[in-house]
Amino acid sequence: MSVLRPTAVLAGLTGAAWCAPALAPLVPGVARVLGTARTLPSPPARAGTVALTFDDGPHPRGTAAVLEALRAADAVATFFVVGEQVRRTGGLLDEIRAAGHAVAIHGDRHRCQLRLTPAMVREDLARADVTVGEHLPLHRPPYGIYSPAGLLAARARGWRPLLWSHWGHDWRHDATPQSITAEVTAGLAPGAVLLLHDADDYSAPGSHRRTAAALPLVLEAIAAAGLTTTTAAPSGSGR
Repeated sequence: MSVLRPTAVLAGLTGAAWCAPALAPLVPGVARVLGTARTLPSPPARAGTVALTFDDGPHPRGTAAVLEALRAADAVATFFVVGEQVRRTGGLLDEIRAAGHAVAIHGDRHRCQLRLTPAMVREDLARADVTVGEHLPLHRPPYGIYSPAGLLAARARGWRPLLWSHWGHDWRHDATPQSITAEVTAGLAPGAVLLLHDADDYSAPGSHRRTAAALPLVLEAIAAAGLTTTTAAPSGSGR
């Protein structure tokens, strides 16, 4: 019978601690322990609202199509943007803001934090902060995966981690507008945070078109549930 050496046990525990925050998007209990919110705060001003959020943009075609669908429904959303995408797309970030939507940080590059050193994570967040400029004090990491260092770095900047309660898996190659809508609106309730993507640079090619096609259906389902959209802004500071 083999006996585990103390060094092996320590290495296993260290590895488990390093990866634990990555479970937060999938395990609500882990999210609660870490304080990584998955829903909106619920003061009376937010009764009957849900937050639509879009990751990975801006994107010349995907973001434009999403903005048009939101405008047609008089809906509002929060865009978690990527610094390198902001630099590629010129004034598109200004169009998001001008349309009345909120902007938050996703990262400067779309990289899993578990593969980065603490210094690399801090550098990524700092560069995104400079590139994006004014934004909500919120953060959502690529893939929704925090490392311990990434969680500390975001909080050191005063940013509140926000994940999601509903997602449409719209980044998959086999997603359809109907499957996206069904998944992201299942069991909607006030305070829900819905995750979609307005770009396909980090996902299946063409996925932004399926998201744009699903969005009017998603907005109809939100209205049919007696809900309205709000930004993911901290309590008291959003539309």
